[in-house]
Amino acid sequence: MEPDAVDEITRQWARERPDMPLDSIGVVARILRIAKLLMDERRRTLSTLDIDNATFDLLAALRRAGHPYRLSPTELTEWCLVSGGAITQRVTRAENAGLVRTARTDSGKRTLTVELTEQGHQAIENGVETLIGREHELVSHLSEEDRDQLANLLRALLGGLTR
Repeated sequence: MEPDAVDEITRQWARERPDMPLDSIGVVARILRIAKLLMDERRRTLSTLDIDNATFDLLAALRRAGHPYRLSPTELTEWCLVSGGAITQRVTRAENAGLVRTARTDSGKRTLTVELTEQGHQAIENGVETLIGREHELVSHLSEEDRDQLANLLRALLGGLTR
């Protein structure tokens, strides 16, 4: 495999700071570069659908919840990995766009749920097909076996970071 920019960065640090353990650079720097490239591509893809990443994330969490496509704000914060304030902003924006509706549950005056509207359901159905299709294209140069192996390695890394 040909050396890349991260190999050059590692080589430079090895020259400048031979006392430091540098093996993490090959992993972390590549993940950061890949994340940037993937997020840029995600933004471009979602912009063709006229939806931003935060709204897509919200709608996707609701859609994955299954029928009736409803979650509490607390559940949304857990699935979207953002603060309660960020969920409030996302829900307000999506509600103003007609993509979700909020309602008080029968069980209590203070219990709120967020639910996809028909328009929101249509937006996420179209969006997820487009986005997943594009993401599949982006990793299609890897064999199925390599994608499985990479997914397993990343799962192990993520698990270690979130313990």
